[in-house]
Amino acid sequence: MKEIAIRVATPADLETLLRFEQGVITAERPFDPTLRPDPIQYYDLPALLASPQAVVLVAESQQQLVGSGYVRIQAAKSYHLHQQYGYLGFMYVEPGHRGEGINGLLLAACKQWAAARGLTELRLEVYAHNQPAIRAYEKAGFAGHMLEMRVAV
Repeated sequence: MKEIAIRVATPADLETLLRFEQGVITAERPFDPTLRPDPIQYYDLPALLASPQAVVLVAESQQQLVGSGYVRIQAAKSYHLHQQYGYLGFMYVEPGHRGEGINGLLLAACKQWAAARGLTELRLEVYAHNQPAIRAYEKAGFAGHMLEMRVAV
């Protein structure tokens, strides 16, 4: 089994992170008919890398980046029990490395970062028909909570 290291991303990783972002978009495009044609971007990666309110993590195998994810501190709604929570995003594993437990390692590191900052809850969004992603998140302990619905007019 290959050794996988999880570390904080640096600006030197930006080129690979931008490629990973396009991988996320390509994977999610079939689930979202509202996305504009390419090229699009989901994230402001330089800002995330610089933010003290977020951490971008990467998975590294044999000195190659093979996965990513971030957690950022979000303000909760005024009616929630918690004041802040960790919002997860940019969860990506290179296709040739899927099934190696990398997503679980990234999620565990995100949980650890959030807990170290006193956060008691993590949240994320996933497309309702993206069953592989849903299974991966459920395996890590996540459960469905709210389903956002839409209709074109």
